[in-house]
Parts: sequence; structure tokens; C-alpha cells
Amino acid sequence: GRAPIREGVKLFDADDNEVGLVTSGGFGPSIAQPIMIAFINKDFSVLGTEVFAEVRKKRLPVQVTSLPFVKNNYFRG
Repeated sequence: GRAPIREGVKLFDADDNEVGLVTSGGFGPSIAQPIMIAFINKDFSVLGTEVFAEVRKKRLPVQVTSLPFVKNNYFRG
């Protein structure tokens, strides 16, 4: 979806256990979807892991990924 995930949003696993907390977030126009940075339990920090962010009392699936969200395509000379 396009709902932004903001600071303070809690992250949960599939069993409704709290596993993290968003430290910053918003909408990423370069990738046309929400992005966020969060502290997350080490057990859930593997790339590709799916967790759920609680936004407006709904659980939205999010995926652990690495930075940068968009690869740089410029030349540093």
C-alpha cells in the first residue's frame, strides 16, 4: 500500500509478538512505496524477513531489506 509508516509504530511477527519499533519513516517517491528505518529483534533482522507494522489498527506486511533502498547510478570520479 501507500500508507506511510511513521516513527513510533510497533512491529510484530506472525504470532502477534512485538519484535521492533520504527525510528523514522515516510513515503519513498523513488520506489513508490513507504519506507522506514526501525530497531528490530536480532532474530528478525535477516534480509527478506516479513514482519507486520501496526498502522491505524491494521497490520501491514513489511519486509526487511538493506540500505540503500534505491541503488546509486552515478559516477564518482
